[in-house]
Amino acid sequence: MALPKTHRLKSRQDFQAVFREGLRRHGLYMTLRALKPSSGKKPSLDAASQNLFAEPLIPVRIGISISTKVSKRAVVRNRLKRQISAAFYQLLPKLAPGWRLVVVVKPTAGESKCVTQQILQELEQLLAQTEVFNGHS
Repeated sequence: MALPKTHRLKSRQDFQAVFREGLRRHGLYMTLRALKPSSGKKPSLDAASQNLFAEPLIPVRIGISISTKVSKRAVVRNRLKRQISAAFYQLLPKLAPGWRLVVVVKPTAGESKCVTQQILQELEQLLAQTEVFNGHS
């Protein structure tokens, strides 16, 4: 299942920011790049007195990068992308808001016939290492 549009990382600048400033965690099939949410500006007294809940939480935004080194065949790359997207869809409720994540798929994922369950398990491990889950922000 595809990620909702609000949870997708789209612009080149966003991808570059995550690659430049983000944390790196490596797994067997993928590398996770994670950029913490910025703490933002201190709220002014006027804003605080008006409404504390006026500023909505920024959702987690996720990008998936699969190069032709993984596989020359687009069918294989697209299948991997769908599997990773489906895994993230299951994990969305557990993720802390504001993070920007990029998953870079390694060529080992294209060579082996990795199953969605393996991808989900590795993704959970990498997210736990970077402390992206709700309890760790």
